Amino acid sequence: MSPVQIEKSQAIAKRITDRLGGRGIFGVELFLLPNDEVMFSEVSPRPHDTGMVTMATQVWPQFALHARAILGLPIATIRRHAAGASVALRADGELASPVIDGLADAYAMPNVDVRFFGKPTARARRRLGVVLATAETAGSALALAKTAAGKLTLRDA
Repeated sequence: MSPVQIEKSQAIAKRITDRLGGRGIFGVELFLLPNDEVMFSEVSPRPHDTGMVTMATQVWPQFALHARAILGLPIATIRRHAAGASVALRADGELASPVIDGLADAYAMPNVDVRFFGKPTARARRRLGVVLATAETAGSALALAKTAAGKLTLRDA
């Protein structure tokens, strides 16, 4: 993201969440467009699987931040300890009882974690898990997460 896109994204997210009110984490998703433009996509009033990358990249993951905010507890600072990326694991089609294969190969890669949600069924394109990866840069982390995700297969039990 460019500095201009970061500034615009923060302004959009603030405007939306200020109007919603309440406490906790709001997942504000945006589209990055050409010419440094940013467009609102959606908001979720809770931690979301797209933010699970915080479990790998920072001291306080989104779930801890959500709980602290709801309880009115202070959040002194949020520190990132690594750049990271995530890749969603999606079902290719209907699965009556989804399972995941290839975990040993993915876990053999350094700085990779896989979170499988354990959903009882799946329709096509449903998110069933996420691969989390950290590296020196976000681009390197994304490449690592994609490589690890390529080692995984979702299938019916």
